[in-house]
Amino acid sequence: MFGFKRREKVDKDQLELIKNAQSRIKQKKNLYYHFIILILGCSCLFVANKFMGLGKQYTLLDKEWYVFAITFWIVVFIYHVINVYILNPFLGKSWEEKQLQKLMALQQKRIEKIKTNLIEKETLMAKNDLEKDIIKKRNLTLIVAADNNDAIGKNNTLIWHLSNDLKRFKALTSGHHIIMGRKTFESFPKPLPNRTHIVITRQNNYQVPDGVITVDSMDEALKYITNDDQPFIIGGGEIYKLAMPYAYKIELTRVNHSFDGADTFFIPIDGKTWKEVSKSSHSKDDLHDYDYDFISYVRI
Repeated sequence: MFGFKRREKVDKDQLELIKNAQSRIKQKKNLYYHFIILILGCSCLFVANKFMGLGKQYTLLDKEWYVFAITFWIVVFIYHVINVYILNPFLGKSWEEKQLQKLMALQQKRIEKIKTNLIEKETLMAKNDLEKDIIKKRNLTLIVAADNNDAIGKNNTLIWHLSNDLKRFKALTSGHHIIMGRKTFESFPKPLPNRTHIVITRQNNYQVPDGVITVDSMDEALKYITNDDQPFIIGGGEIYKLAMPYAYKIELTRVNHSFDGADTFFIPIDGKTWKEVSKSSHSKDDLHDYDYDFISYVRI
């Protein structure tokens, strides 16, 4: 298209091979020319001496001088042949040494790269192990009730009422810090007793009752739970998403039903990250309209 020709890239090794091949062709051409000149020269010397009498008066060891001249010329030609085919073969020692040096340099680079990658991997593994230790030590737990589609609420309220789920929530969270978003906090008639509330909100000067802590980020919230051996995240949906990377446990109440109209959802639990460690199933009864399971997960 547009008449442009694509330029093929030739690497340095290919260029060197081309130069060596060109040099070899030149060597062989010179040897061929030498051979032609030798034949013509020897013939001329023989004719000039035998038929034209040129230099007949010059002898050495009772031999005409041209015999020694031709012999010397042949020796020079033989040396030329040896030089081309034996002493300086195609891609000879110097080229081999260069290639060996290149190969050694390349191998050294590969070794250094492998070392760098190993160091990076070891550093990353150490960092991951440290992060896992920090997460485990923090023991932050997401506590949530969700239906079969991971729905957790509608219009900032629960879609169902399970008495045992509320009792379990109270039993687990009492005496601990509970972290929540502003809307979740506002869904309570008043702060829950025997728990330290931490509310994450972007509103400046957000008014809360005494004893309730307000922060503007998850990192800031985590600073307040260092002395709690079992802090909890209680919602809502965005707060669960923010807290998921920091959490070590999930306490899930799975409501075995699919509800319509939900507007808030929990994050699907990834089996590669979370392992189920306990489960208790319960059937519906006079106080519970749905079957439900209490399931505990820990981070792998």
